[in-house]
Amino acid sequence: MASKGKPSPRSAVKPLSDEQVAKLAQRHHLVDPTHDFPCGPRKANEAEIAAQNPKATRRLLTGCDIVFRNRTKLKAWGIEHVPETGPFITAATHVTMFDVFVPMISIFHQGRRPRYMAKAEMASWPLIGKWFQLVGMQPVQRRAGKAKAIEETSVEILTSGRPLTVWPEGTVTRDPQKWPMSMKNGVGMIALEASRRLGYQIPLYCAVTWGAASINHWWPWPRKNVVMCYDEALDYADLLADCDSWGEEVPEDLANELTRRIRVRMTEVMAEIRGEQAPDGYWDYRTMSRVND
Repeated sequence: MASKGKPSPRSAVKPLSDEQVAKLAQRHHLVDPTHDFPCGPRKANEAEIAAQNPKATRRLLTGCDIVFRNRTKLKAWGIEHVPETGPFITAATHVTMFDVFVPMISIFHQGRRPRYMAKAEMASWPLIGKWFQLVGMQPVQRRAGKAKAIEETSVEILTSGRPLTVWPEGTVTRDPQKWPMSMKNGVGMIALEASRRLGYQIPLYCAVTWGAASINHWWPWPRKNVVMCYDEALDYADLLADCDSWGEEVPEDLANELTRRIRVRMTEVMAEIRGEQAPDGYWDYRTMSRVND
């Protein structure tokens, strides 16, 4: 199934400047996430690592590290928030196909192995499709009638104790200036239902990456700045207050509200990374136009 519209070109945005990265470094402790435990010593989740094809995962991780070190000047802050144990959700921005690997390698280097909800087409890609599945990809069939099955699989991953990474926009942003666009409420449904079943609020983190949108992959040099923030856990305890009275399904208005909070927070963090004021409203994928909140 073809995605609606096309992502805007590299010329739509300016590269992230050294001056802006320096400003971020004054406010945050920036680290290189392509090394193990960049924020300091911690315990790796050995059981989780052993359960997710450690040899294939290590090879993929090493390959990604080499690519990022050679093609970017990658920095991150906040990855100390990644829990050492237990389930958690990472809701990541989707500006390019390239930068989806940034939260992946950062979490891997923190000793965790999340599962990934990714479009099923990736599983059939030559060579790397099988590799993606070996290292935790959960193929998603993006067709009508599949949403409930996808949500249930995601909830089961979390309630089994494993972390989960999702891209709530569902595809690369179509915003002309590459801000976070409208999101599907599946992430809200998953977080709320899994939290209800476990009896506590599952930690949910926004991972916001910026800088890769300006990389020319045919000639990526000089290396461009890429920065990721792995934000503090998003509080949504108020949305779980009456979870015992929900019935069989999460109320849609609550899922919509949690999804809205994720989009708003992602936009705030991206504005800080970019050093720009975000435009009013957000880009609606359904209408391919900007709408008000």
